[in-house]
Amino acid sequence: MVRRDQSRLALRPKTAPEDTTVILFPGQGSQFVGMGYNVIESSNVKQMFSIAKQILGYDLLDLCLNGPIETLNKTQYCQPAIYVTSLAAVECLRQRGTGDVEACVATAGFSVGELSALVFAGAMSFEDGLRLVKIRAESMQYASELVPSAMITVFFNADARISFACNAAREWCVRKGIEEKDAICNIANYLFPHCKVIAGHEEAINFLEMNAKDFGIKRSKRLPVSGAFHTKLMEPARKVMAEALRKIHLEVPLIPVHSNFDAKIYKDVVSMRKKLAKQIVSPVHWEQILHIVYDRPKDMKCPKTFECGPGKSLLSTLSMVHAVARRSAHHISV
Repeated sequence: MVRRDQSRLALRPKTAPEDTTVILFPGQGSQFVGMGYNVIESSNVKQMFSIAKQILGYDLLDLCLNGPIETLNKTQYCQPAIYVTSLAAVECLRQRGTGDVEACVATAGFSVGELSALVFAGAMSFEDGLRLVKIRAESMQYASELVPSAMITVFFNADARISFACNAAREWCVRKGIEEKDAICNIANYLFPHCKVIAGHEEAINFLEMNAKDFGIKRSKRLPVSGAFHTKLMEPARKVMAEALRKIHLEVPLIPVHSNFDAKIYKDVVSMRKKLAKQIVSPVHWEQILHIVYDRPKDMKCPKTFECGPGKSLLSTLSMVHAVARRSAHHISV
């Protein structure tokens, strides 16, 4: 069996890998009450939260620091919170003066984290990025309330039948009288081998939980999100996002940014507008992104990696996809 060389899709400088960095930005589900405390004194961060208060119309810093978690977990609040604190973490890293921010040769963000990555790479301003996040979050919250839905992380055996399980869950929904357009169940996130996130109608996710062993699923865990993101149930949000993207000034990123939609590097503004809208209703190809960024000959070192933002979920995923890269990876706590 010939192994595909995913690294051919990466844009790599001639600089020694160990002298370069990769910066990753987390997505929804990583939020926690108290986020922002460790970075609030970093340069520019208070100003970022002040700008956020003007654009959002509420005190985001107070919500991040004090909660309540029930409010912070709502999509419309959670996504702006993750966006601002993630970029605040970059300012914290920059203030260390180690040159790690300036040495970045590739970046990517998970779901809403992709907007953080694009702002970091100079594709849009912080203000415009936040306006997009606000529109994205509110429209996804709205879409989530139209149909009861959920997301679940599944860990499965090598012989698991995930596609068959999703088909069976969709058929179950139809038999229960749910309209076919709402009977959604499919892979929403590709995380690492034998681990995916499945999203869909609430009844479909319930069905998977009740019949997990029949499909080779060893265990599962519900995600603290309000809807089936990255599925067709988010179509109303995709339309809103597409319209918003047409009005935002975008530029080609100064640093290679990998798209969630197809894991490829953004090379022009037109593809950015198309893929950022499609991302909302399409699976996140995170595992594929990590292969492209990190796959290299065994005798070649990996760049240093920094996860900037709340939680360490992306570093945990990296350890399952590329253990060598994980050894030189760090988390910038917010």
